[in-house]
Formats: sequence, C-alpha cells, structure tokens
Amino acid sequence: MCRLAPTVLVMSTPTQAQPGTAVPDRLLSVPLAVTFLAEFTSLTSFFLLVSVMPMLAAAAGASSSGAGLTTGSLLLGTVAAEATAAAAIRRFGYRMVLAIGAILLGAPALAMLAREPEIVMVSVSLVRGIGFGLSGVATGALTAKLLPPARRGEGLGLLGIVSGVPAIFALPAGIWLAGHHLAAAAAAMAATVGLVPLTAIRLLPGEREGRPAGRAKRPPSARAKRPPAARRSRRIGSPALRLPLIFAAATVAAGVLDSFLPLAKGIPSNLSSAALLVQSIIATVSRWQAGKRGDRYGHARLLIPALAIAALGMAAMIMLGSPVVIFAAMALFGAGFGVLENATFALLIEQLPEAKASSLWNFAYDAGYGAGPAVFGPICGRIGYPAAFGLTGALILAAVPAAVRERRQVASVASPM
Repeated sequence: MCRLAPTVLVMSTPTQAQPGTAVPDRLLSVPLAVTFLAEFTSLTSFFLLVSVMPMLAAAAGASSSGAGLTTGSLLLGTVAAEATAAAAIRRFGYRMVLAIGAILLGAPALAMLAREPEIVMVSVSLVRGIGFGLSGVATGALTAKLLPPARRGEGLGLLGIVSGVPAIFALPAGIWLAGHHLAAAAAAMAATVGLVPLTAIRLLPGEREGRPAGRAKRPPSARAKRPPAARRSRRIGSPALRLPLIFAAATVAAGVLDSFLPLAKGIPSNLSSAALLVQSIIATVSRWQAGKRGDRYGHARLLIPALAIAALGMAAMIMLGSPVVIFAAMALFGAGFGVLENATFALLIEQLPEAKASSLWNFAYDAGYGAGPAVFGPICGRIGYPAAFGLTGALILAAVPAAVRERRQVASVASPM
C-alpha cells in the first residue's frame, strides 16, 4: 500500500508481505520516528505559547476580549488548515505540507520577541494555527501510512502518547516563563522547536496521497462481483460523516470540561488542575491500550462501550461536591475519550485515504473542542455547571446510534458476500 523510504519497502495487505519486503508486523522505522518527532515538536511549540499569547496581549493593553482573540484566531487558523490539508497533500505531497506547516508554526513566534500591537499578535496566532493544522493532519496521515496494517491501532496509540506529553510539560512551562518575565524565551523556544522537523524531513516519504491505508487494490472483476446494493450502502452510510460526529460528541465534552471545571463553584483550583491531569493521563493510556485491543478484536466494537463510559463520567460530574467523585468521573471520561480517539481514527484510516481521514479526525477534534465552550458557556450561566456537565453526557449518548450503525456496517463489509 505505502511506499516509504528506500530502506522500507512496499506493504500491500495486512497478512502477507511482498517478496523481498520488510517484515509486515514491524512497528517502528526511521520515517515513523521522524513523523513522531514532528508531532512532538509541533505540539510542544503550540503549547508553549497557547496561554502565553493572551497574557502578552493583555500586557500590551488589550482587553479581555482582545486577549481572547489570540486564542480564537489560533483555533480558526487550525480548523481552516485541517479542512484543506488533505487537498494540499494530494497536490504537493507529505514533505511539502509538513515543511510549510513547520515554517508557519515556528517562524511567526519570533515576532513575539518584541512587544507588538494586538493586531500583530492576533495575526501571528492565526498563521501559527494554520501551521499547526497542516502539521497535525500530515503527521497523522503519515503515521497511518507508515504503520503495518495489522498493528495500526497500536501504532496510533503510540502516536497518542507522543502527542499527549507536550501538553503536560510545555503548557505549564510557557505559563511559568511568561509569569517570570521570560515570555521572549518562551517565544524563542517555540520558534526553534517548531522548525525542528525541517532538519529531518528528507527522511520522510514524499509521494502524494493514494488509496486508503492497508487496503489492497482489488481487480475489476472482484469489484464487479459486489452487489450494487452493497456498493450503494457504503456510500449512503459514509464514515466520513458518521465517525467524525461520533468523535466530536466527546471532544465537545472535553472542551467544556477543560474550560469550565476550573470555574465551577466550590472546586479549588488545585483540585480542578489535578483532576484534569488525571483525565489527560488516563486518556493517553487508554488510547494506547485501545489500539492494541482494536487490532485484535476490531475497532468498531470499542465505540459503544467507550461512549457509555465517557457519558457516565460526565453524568457523575453532577455531584461536584465530592473530590472522590470528581476524580472518578474524570478517570471514566478520560478512559472513554482515549478509546474514542484511537478507535475513530483507526476506522477512518481503514475506510478512507490517509490524508482525508486525518483531516476529518483533526477537524472533528478541534471544531468540537472549540464549539463546546462556545455553545455551553451561556447554558452554564443559566442552569449551572453540574447540570451543564450532565447535559454533555447526554450529548455523548446521542452518538450511540451512529456507533451501532458503524459496527454493523463494518461487520457486513467484513463478512463474505
């Protein structure tokens, strides 16, 4: 299926390698390590400044709404890039898109070395968001392309670990530097780290997008044998719509939690921070474990249990008065969210071209994460935070019918005709 660097040969099916190829179940390779490096450095650059930019805007005299524009423009640039990244990869190839993403993410951070007007900071955030969106889609698609199909879920779980670590250390590091009047150092670090992928980009495959990962091209005669009704059902129940919606139901809840748990009445800031940290760690671990289980038993089987666990965690947040309940609820939500992260991405990769799958998955993540606080913010003011958290749990459960249909469709496609 995918032609890698000269030392990594072609894989065409999950079960057998072509003569003279590498062992099909080998997980790691030099191009994959470079892809992981690009993912790690881009997220580190992103998180170093994600909270620093509003702080700098406020220090330069911007109002609270003006400071918030830096984050809003960052998200706008990100989702705009994610919506167009698949087309860019088809036209220019992985190397070019990843290189452009690294430049747009890293270089504009240098503008923060000097005190700049608010409009400049907003513009810098917008450009960095575009770079971040391009980088995220490219690294996700490349990871899927470079993994052996039989272990793709496990490999995507490893990608989840790589992408989870920067939020743990880079976000607080940026805030600490800015709080100690070292925002220029944070900007210089973000610029340097963001440009690191350029040093190893030649080790990546440069070809453009092809067929969905792990699917061998069937001869025309084999395609003709499938009944017309079966071919139509694949188009009507499109995973390109269903799977992103399933995942977005959880990312909306994640955005609501991250934004409003620290504001909930009666919850000390250290308790909310610790609870969010638990959620992040559990989500990272469960994403990795879900990949291994999905490879063995099928990723579609994990969707319904993951939605139920995540919804249960959000429903438990109705009882915010107990620290034990809060930690248990965040652990449950993190477990369900991590499984959904991996299962939805793996299923998209199985059914769509890598770049399109990565673009849709990243778009669902960031659009849902941003829409959650925007939609539920006014609701929280009316019904209170506990009830709003419970309402997001109901939203997660609303995705169960789509998960049921996805599991049935995957099972019908896998069964012999």
